[in-house]
Amino acid sequence: MVMLPDCNRIWALARRHLARNLAQAIVCFVKSAGAGGCAAKGKSKMRILIALLLAVFMAQGTAHAAKPVASQEDVLILKKKKIAEAEKARKLKAAEAAKKLKAAEAAKKQKAAEAVKKLKAKKLAYDEARKARLAKEKVKATVRVTQRACGTAFQCFFGGRRAASSSVGLFSGVSKAKSRRIVDWTETKYTPGSIIVRTPERALYLVLGDGEAMRYSIGVGREGFQWSGNSRIVDKQEWPDWRPPAEMIRRELEEKGRVIPEFVKGGPGNPLGARALYIGGTIYRIHGTNNEASIGGAVSSGCLRMLNADVIDIYERVKVGAKVYVYQ
Repeated sequence: MVMLPDCNRIWALARRHLARNLAQAIVCFVKSAGAGGCAAKGKSKMRILIALLLAVFMAQGTAHAAKPVASQEDVLILKKKKIAEAEKARKLKAAEAAKKLKAAEAAKKQKAAEAVKKLKAKKLAYDEARKARLAKEKVKATVRVTQRACGTAFQCFFGGRRAASSSVGLFSGVSKAKSRRIVDWTETKYTPGSIIVRTPERALYLVLGDGEAMRYSIGVGREGFQWSGNSRIVDKQEWPDWRPPAEMIRRELEEKGRVIPEFVKGGPGNPLGARALYIGGTIYRIHGTNNEASIGGAVSSGCLRMLNADVIDIYERVKVGAKVYVYQ
C-alpha cells in the first residue's frame, strides 16, 4: 500500500506559512492526484485546492505590497510639482514672447526715427538749396540794377577809387608806382627763383642768387583769411579774367553791401590787375591790383596783392614750377 503525505498537517503549515511552503503544497497536490486522492479523501483535496488558491492570492498580495503605494499627500505634492513646472514653462514662454514683442517695437521705433531723420535732412537740403538759389537771384538782380551806376567792376569793388595810370611797357592803364628793391639774402636753403612770403612783414622775396633777393611790398589776407604752407607756381596769366567764388559774392554783398559780378574780363579795370601767378593746391594767386592803397595792408580774401608794375616784373622773372613758401 502506498503511503501518502499527511495533507492535514501540510494544510496547517500552509495556513501559517503559505508563501514559504507554496512549493511543498503543490507537490502534495500532484502526488495525491496521481495516487487517487489524499488520505482525508474529498475534503482533504478541497482543502489542498483552497490552500493553493490562498497561497496564490497571498503571493499576489505580497507582490502588490512590495510595490510602494503613494499616499494622498505624495499625490498632492506630485500634482503641485507638475502644476509648478507647467506654470514655470508658461511664464518662460510668456517672457520670450514679451521679449520678441519688445524687440519688434524697438525696431519699429528705430525705423520710424530713421525715416523722420531722413525727412528732416531732405527738408534741410531743400531749404539750403532754396536759400542759395534766392541769394544768387538777389545778387544777379542787384548787379543788374547797380551795374549802370558802378560803371566798371573796379568801381563796384573798390568804391570808385582808382590810382593814377599811365603806360608801362606795352600796356596802358598801369600805374608806374613800384615797391621792389634788391636786398641782401643769406638764407641758403632757398634756391634761386624761389618765392618767400612773410605775412607779418607784408613782404614777398624773390631769391635772385649770389646773396641777393628782390623784395616786394604786398597786401595779404585779412584776419581769418591768412594762411601758410609750401607749394609751387602752376600757371601764369597776363591780364587774367576774374571769376570770384559764389561765397565771396555773397559775403561781400551781405557784409559790405558790395556787388561783385560773377565774371570780369581781364583788363585795366579787373581787380586782379595786370598779371597773375597761380599757386598750386590752393585757390590763391599772386596778382596785381588797381587799388594801390591796399598794398601793405591785410585786406584780401587770401590772395597776395602786388602793385601792377611789381607783378609785371616778377611775372617776367618767375617760371612755372617755382617754389612758393608762405609764412605767418
